Amino acid sequence: MLHQRAYGEVISKIWFIRFQTTLRSSSQQVCVRLLPSPGSFFDEPVHVKVDGLSPHQKVELRSKLKDDKGVIFRASALVAADASGQVDLCRSPSLGGSYTGVESMGLFWAMAAETPHSKLLKKNVLGSMMVDIEVLHGDTGELLATETNERRFMTEGVRRIPLGMKEGRIRGVLFLPPGQGPFPGVLDVYTLGGGISEVRASLLANKGFVVLALAYYGFQDLPRTVPKYFDLEYFEEAITFLRQQPQVQGPGIGILSISKSGDLALSMASFLSGISATAWINGSNANTVVPLHYKDLIIPSITPIVENVTFSPSGILDIRDALPDPETEVNRGSVIPIERSSSRFLFAASEDDRNWNSCLFAQQAAARLRHHGKENFEVVMYPRAGHFLEVPYMPHCPSGFHPAVGQVVVFGGEAKAHHQAQLDLWRRVQDFFRKHLKGNNTGEKATLNTRGLRSTIQASTLSSASPSMAPPRTRMKQVGTLADFIAVLFCIMCCDSLPLEASTKVRVMQGQPPFSVGVFIGVTSAQTTQLCGRHPFMTM
Repeated sequence: MLHQRAYGEVISKIWFIRFQTTLRSSSQQVCVRLLPSPGSFFDEPVHVKVDGLSPHQKVELRSKLKDDKGVIFRASALVAADASGQVDLCRSPSLGGSYTGVESMGLFWAMAAETPHSKLLKKNVLGSMMVDIEVLHGDTGELLATETNERRFMTEGVRRIPLGMKEGRIRGVLFLPPGQGPFPGVLDVYTLGGGISEVRASLLANKGFVVLALAYYGFQDLPRTVPKYFDLEYFEEAITFLRQQPQVQGPGIGILSISKSGDLALSMASFLSGISATAWINGSNANTVVPLHYKDLIIPSITPIVENVTFSPSGILDIRDALPDPETEVNRGSVIPIERSSSRFLFAASEDDRNWNSCLFAQQAAARLRHHGKENFEVVMYPRAGHFLEVPYMPHCPSGFHPAVGQVVVFGGEAKAHHQAQLDLWRRVQDFFRKHLKGNNTGEKATLNTRGLRSTIQASTLSSASPSMAPPRTRMKQVGTLADFIAVLFCIMCCDSLPLEASTKVRVMQGQPPFSVGVFIGVTSAQTTQLCGRHPFMTM
């Protein structure tokens, strides 16, 4: 009897809530507003608001999209309306779901694939991606309102030109900004998985860059699998083609790379002419996977150590330490001689990159340049970010199939920190290319940055085939011994300033929170090897 009574009270409560919802809906319609409009570019934020709710009513917001492979990505947030019955994701914290706290774009960057180990795929950027936003009653799950955000990739007037036989053997897609130019030119070379990234290239073209998204295998009539070697002359043809475009301003172009294409980018900058700025994202400072050929030169690939492969707590392969230290004697023949280059370099590395130790590789590349008296580099490292640093609001890919390994591996990173890194790096890459693709690459200071805090060490310290149109519409201190290194870390942990009596001159500019503190290890090659595995930056 008591059980029946309790059951009846529950049913009555549910009907009462539904009755309240009906009354509210008849007087005030719940609606989702996407500002400034339901349409936006993929790398732009959207202001999400929900109006017409009861005061302090709890609702669940859900987002969903389907990529070009048919994989569904979802995110959710449990939020409460304010006293006026409004939810504003710029002010309303998520109490649970895919993220917590105030995150205006949490429904986008926190998306996760329903199919495990999937990376969001967009093949052709002429079409948009549709993100459905739903508002559900927090108690009953009743659908209260929906709206769709159209995420576009090409602004009006951008031209997308696939390359064919008349362009020789190079394959890819050329993106031209609106107008006559001239514009800075960028060669966009993507990961080992084959194909190209039209997403990154088209969004960069929207910012006023001529971008050639270059394929080097797994695209059209190129080899379907990783070839026995990569031919640097193929990339030389692509650079020549891009520089010859009438819309491209000279004298040099930029290269945008990530992962395996990072060492290809360093090789291009070292052996080929016409490259003024090279952006290296979570790459290697040594040639990897297969040998690299250029005329009579052959650079062997560094040999992985299979015994160093481990398993993550979830049972997925962890290959971070499989690639050995390139600076050891047995591997030095694979190291790219970047000291030959006159290009400017931006090295961006994630501290939780599980594909390989990109922080160590960035540190060694900077040390090599510094050893040869070069001042032409900048290093930035991102705490808790993973391997695939993409454009803003691209969902984090913590694991996936690795074409060189032939199995699923962990790529690392935490979703929120990864999102913050992508935001910062996207702005930084654009600033880097704008600054250094103007024919003035001299007289610059080498800098090493952490997110939210930039430190500059004085140069003396760092001696070192038919076009398609878009539809309208650290602190840092140089240390020479392990004892000095420990002393610096102790200072950082115990006080708010580095020992100013130290001989190294340091200039610190404080940025926006969250703050990080960086320590650059200015050591010899042997000491760098000794400190292998230690992060060059410590975050606080």
